[in-house]
Amino acid sequence: MKQLFIFVLIGIFLGCGGGDSTPSPTPTPTPSPTTPSVKLTSLVTELSEPLDLEISDDNSGRMFVVEQSGRVKIISNGAVLPTPFLDISGIVSQDGGELGLLGIAFHPGFATHPIFYANYTQTVGGQLKSVIAEFQVSSGDPNVADSTPRVLLTVNQPFANHKAGQLAFGNDGLLYFGLGDGGDAGDPLNNAQNTTSFLGKILRIDVDSGSPYGIPTGNLFPGGVGGLPEIYAYGFRNPWRLSFDKPTGRLFVADVGQGSWEEIDFVDDPATKGGNFGWRVMEGSHCFNPSSGCDMTNKVLPIFEYDHSNGNIAVIGGYIYHGTAVAGLAGMYVFGDLSGKVWGLKQNTDGTWTQVNLLTGTFQLASFGQDASGELYIVDHSGSISKIVPQ
Repeated sequence: MKQLFIFVLIGIFLGCGGGDSTPSPTPTPTPSPTTPSVKLTSLVTELSEPLDLEISDDNSGRMFVVEQSGRVKIISNGAVLPTPFLDISGIVSQDGGELGLLGIAFHPGFATHPIFYANYTQTVGGQLKSVIAEFQVSSGDPNVADSTPRVLLTVNQPFANHKAGQLAFGNDGLLYFGLGDGGDAGDPLNNAQNTTSFLGKILRIDVDSGSPYGIPTGNLFPGGVGGLPEIYAYGFRNPWRLSFDKPTGRLFVADVGQGSWEEIDFVDDPATKGGNFGWRVMEGSHCFNPSSGCDMTNKVLPIFEYDHSNGNIAVIGGYIYHGTAVAGLAGMYVFGDLSGKVWGLKQNTDGTWTQVNLLTGTFQLASFGQDASGELYIVDHSGSISKIVPQ
């Protein structure tokens, strides 16, 4: 049973694309004498296939857990409330693989404007779609949301994998979200490089203007010339978790590889803001299609990549740590791998990044969460949330 569960969960991130090429060795990370010593402490365990953990800015102390089946649960005072905050399980397509309710994001003015946004899959008339929708909190109960969506965007999906799913508001008040390349192996429809497709992209919209949304200035294709005006960056395979470093506004994206290379991308580098991040021409910093001699012109390379040696499976994006509980972790980008490894990336004075090993567990890492104090949490797809604390 455990082997079957792991196989299904691997499908969430890899789809049927693994093993298409032979991994090359990654240089051993430079040991850091200041590597923090951390462990996990359990927060809650009674969840069903959690994929995302978010907080709102209303100072309520509540944490919101996204369950893949289409429910959002509230953790309050260390316990899961019995009534779901949101239940759209009746409209969500979810097959135990990559489909379902994949992420939520609260409006940055949530305290006075109680709305939030969701990324989920739905089948309409036999056509699988990714849906970006707005939901409102009930006027009578702040712990219950209206389950009627106001749909902002639907995108037809050709296959059942590579849906990505994270949404996040930047310091600019705009909504960013990722969509995978549409699935199968090797992006057979070349969606990620097709700027007339929403697939394989990071998209940016203004939810506070326009109908159903506005197009902000600064996206890659103003007025839709050369590509869809919603596109902020493109060339992604399956961006499984993106996050903003709130103090700096930097956007980090973890993009799951095909079969050899997992990568971390810095999307808001001033020198290459937005841009083309390479897939399917490249996997990480390496040629993929073609396997050699590919055109790397104007492709943005990852700030870090790692191969599939040592049991690595698929990258899981995280956050820059801004808590105070773990000495030595401040300012590190904490991320991991589906296999249960958690690492930190520390930026050096020359702009390069050094990897440090933080912990290895038996959990099925699906996502990270960050609370209002900057402390970090592990979302275990098998049903629990744990906090990263000092050893």
